[in-house]
Amino acid sequence: MTNVAFLGVAHIHTPGFIEKIKQRTDTTITHIWDHDTARAQKRAEETGAKAVADFNIILSDPTVDAVVICSETDKHEDLVIPTALAGKDVFVEKPLGYASSDAYEMAAIIETAGVLFQTGYFMRGNRNLIFLKDQIDKGHFGKITRVRASNCHSGALGRWFDTEWRWMADPEIAGVGAYGDLGTHVLDILIWFFGDVEKATALLNDGTAAYEDCDETGEGLLQFTSGTIGTLAAAWDDIADPVTLQISGTEGYAYILRGELYFNSKHVEGADGKTVWTDLPDAVPSGFDAFLEAINGNEDVRLLNASDVAYRSAVMEALYDGAKGGWWAVPARP
Repeated sequence: MTNVAFLGVAHIHTPGFIEKIKQRTDTTITHIWDHDTARAQKRAEETGAKAVADFNIILSDPTVDAVVICSETDKHEDLVIPTALAGKDVFVEKPLGYASSDAYEMAAIIETAGVLFQTGYFMRGNRNLIFLKDQIDKGHFGKITRVRASNCHSGALGRWFDTEWRWMADPEIAGVGAYGDLGTHVLDILIWFFGDVEKATALLNDGTAAYEDCDETGEGLLQFTSGTIGTLAAAWDDIADPVTLQISGTEGYAYILRGELYFNSKHVEGADGKTVWTDLPDAVPSGFDAFLEAINGNEDVRLLNASDVAYRSAVMEALYDGAKGGWWAVPARP
């Protein structure tokens, strides 16, 4: 049995992560800590775990194999570093860092410690995206000139962040608003597909103004070092997000409409772009699911590299800097 502890249970994904662990027969939650003791006690009662007042109790316990950090973003550094130094495998909910500097510092310590690491980038397990990554790598789109990605939901319209999750709509705590919260997922995919970002900028807006001093919607512009021009939309103000990805190349194109892939390439038989493309690879564990598999000995799953994840924080920081200053910003490097 693999023993898991939570350091922080503030994130909106915490209940879902707890449910995933409950559904497994090889993993159990043994301890829960949060700076808000009432919040920790609530989750402890739900899981049968022990609520502790000092997270060092967890880090010094040799029976705890892995730690899940779902705290507020501005507390990540104070939790991630001692967790890695204690030799515990660690899942950190995205974004890894409040900014690029703390993200890079955490990544360096995680990698030096040699512990397993993962964050919540679940999209890499999607069949459509795995297929497109392979087609890009094979050159089946020719020269890709532009890409458009979108990740939006109705969180502000539904007032999801009014009560228990209110901190997520406070950039002073979360580090970002809606744009960074949702945009980081598709940013991960874009960098996975097209590599490093030379420069970035964005336009952000408070949308419905449901949450004071918090962006609810935005559109970013990315210049990849490969030459591809990318746009990235993310918002809490959308009633739907029907077209989530468009890729345009000199020898093919693709788009995802309501979850269905349409694919055109002169290099692939039958890829006319007119009907749904169904010849897809299997989905694979990703995000939190991949972490649970890895800590239970599945060596076939692919976890993320902490430095790569920190770089995503740096690019998102550049997008916000560009939006604030009205200029192009270059992502920071360690």
